[in-house]
Amino acid sequence: MLKDLKALGKESLIYGLSTVGARLLNFLLMPFYTHYLLPAEYGVVATVFSYIAFLNIIYQYGMDQAYMRHYDQKQKAFSTAYSCVLVTSVAFSGVLALFPGFWAGLGGIGAERGNLVLYAAAILFLDSINVLPFADLRMSHRPFYFAGVRIASITLNVILNIYFLTRLGMGIEGVFLANLISSLFSVAAIPRRFTFTFDRELFRKLVDYSLPLLPAGLGAMAVQVIDRPILLRLAGESAVGIYQANYRLGIFMVLMVSMFDQAWRPFFLERADKPEGPAVFARVLTYFTLVLVWVAMALSFFIPDLVHLQVAGRALIHQNYWSGLPIIPVVLLAYLVNGVYVNLLAPIIISKKTRVIMLATLAGAFVSVAANFALIPHFGIFGPPWAAFAAYCVMVGIVYSYGRKYFPIPYELKRLGKIGFAGLAVCLPAFAGWVGTGWQWTAYRFIALCAYPVLLLALGFFLPEEKDKACIMVGRNKVCLYKDK
Repeated sequence: MLKDLKALGKESLIYGLSTVGARLLNFLLMPFYTHYLLPAEYGVVATVFSYIAFLNIIYQYGMDQAYMRHYDQKQKAFSTAYSCVLVTSVAFSGVLALFPGFWAGLGGIGAERGNLVLYAAAILFLDSINVLPFADLRMSHRPFYFAGVRIASITLNVILNIYFLTRLGMGIEGVFLANLISSLFSVAAIPRRFTFTFDRELFRKLVDYSLPLLPAGLGAMAVQVIDRPILLRLAGESAVGIYQANYRLGIFMVLMVSMFDQAWRPFFLERADKPEGPAVFARVLTYFTLVLVWVAMALSFFIPDLVHLQVAGRALIHQNYWSGLPIIPVVLLAYLVNGVYVNLLAPIIISKKTRVIMLATLAGAFVSVAANFALIPHFGIFGPPWAAFAAYCVMVGIVYSYGRKYFPIPYELKRLGKIGFAGLAVCLPAFAGWVGTGWQWTAYRFIALCAYPVLLLALGFFLPEEKDKACIMVGRNKVCLYKDK
């Protein structure tokens, strides 16, 4: 088991370099945007990229996942899947490019911003024809190449954003031009072992696997981004800009979940038929949750200090956006539940019951839309994070229930319960307002983070072999091996 967990950790770390870079792009540029774009302008950028994220699911329609599932026929599967994605992407982007003003007006950003629709159509096309080459790199275990291309593309994007906004004063258009050029670079950087061959029988298998993922992907993406268009309609562009800036401050939790997910799917697919697989999967969820709860607490405690940090005489985030800081703990909590959901997908995907994913994500999307419309009129930008949290909880409940039927995994529910209890217990003084300000607040935060593992130890969370391993790692194996074995 330890060998398998080390393999997962190694690939998670390598893939994480690229994922960290991709997500850090949003984080590094977000403070920059707050100083060079007004909240209303940043709101338009956030809304358009929300639409791009949503349409990416339609452009790709799960073909990357289908290719990974049929990797045993990789040559035919790649060419067949790539041919389909290429043809449909040309058609989709053509429809967007023919009527840019109409789509811009329909999207709520104003018909006069039709040029942004043209940028979006080009970005969507380039991203869609690159998704299968990236999937091939993952399945062929070439994480360094994968990470190198991603990081180079992201670096180019950051440089161009800064140049277009500061030197050329291009405003919103500069943001999209930078993304377009970096997407083009990424396409050019990955070789394609592709020929226009089409295997009809294999195509049917790919489609049978991928099409149920389309509504599932749309539902999952709706949970992530549907709040921006709704917030735009109900509260205006400035509200979206303030919300987006603070939502992006949950970047470090997103990084951890994304890093894990990049390596998690190949990991559990390769070990699905091994007898020790279910026990390994259960232990992964326990350790993953253990770490994420601590990280969520640390970020909730210290992100406001980061926001007020002075860099070259300026706050990291412009003060026009500070009113949204209270949403951050709820955003982190929602991301934590999303991480649990990613873990619980393993039995569903292994058993090929992808329709369960469709059910879960569509249910989550319904809850998200309903909750956003219900909460935003009363609570403004404070409503969407709770809507996302509720949606992810529903999704977790559904995939867990069905996963038990199709591919039972002995999840360590009692240990998970102890993690939740310990996290809530150490945060209770902050929730209840019992903590003062100044040095008292600083002292409490450090004490709470240290108390979390201590309380878990007192609750009997750690297994004997885990205690032994921890002692060996710190060089005390001769004196602290577990005595009660």
